[in-house]
Amino acid sequence: MRMLQQGLKGQSGSTSTVVDATPLAQFDSSALAVLLECRRESSALGRSFSVKGLSPRLRELAALYGIAGLLPAAP
Repeated sequence: MRMLQQGLKGQSGSTSTVVDATPLAQFDSSALAVLLECRRESSALGRSFSVKGLSPRLRELAALYGIAGLLPAAP
C-alpha cells in the first residue's frame, strides 16, 4: 500500500486519478480491494477517480459485491 500512496502523491497538481486495469487478466476479490484503496487514497487527496480497461469479468465481480458504482469507467 505504501507504494500506492507514494505513486498517488507523486502526481502533484493532478485533479484526477485514472487506473489502468487492462493488465488484470487473472484476479480475485483482492484486485477489487486494491482498486477501492486507490479510490480512497485518491479521494483523500481531493481527486476524482476512474478505471479504464476494467474487464467484463471484473466488472461482474464488482457488481456481485455491490461496489460497481464505486469504480466508474474512465472516459
